[in-house]
Amino acid sequence: MIGTKFQIKVWKYLKTIPKGSVKTYKQVAIGIERPKSARAVANACAKNPYAPKVPCHRVIRSDGSLGGFSSPGGIKTKKKLLKKEGFSV
Repeated sequence: MIGTKFQIKVWKYLKTIPKGSVKTYKQVAIGIERPKSARAVANACAKNPYAPKVPCHRVIRSDGSLGGFSSPGGIKTKKKLLKKEGFSV
């Protein structure tokens, strides 16, 4: 993987999120032991060049909304990927 140390740490963590489930940006931040870095996690997800193999689509906002998705098709694609995995959107 090519990215900053922080981005690579986030992307590796994203690969541990099982199909059909999601985590919040905050949960990912806690999971990588950087609990105050939820916004930075969101930025790392936005710059993920390895989607969908590195499943940034499985990360949502703390309020339960989907948040953004910077891959082609945007939020529509994020919804499609989550539905395909069995997550109720």
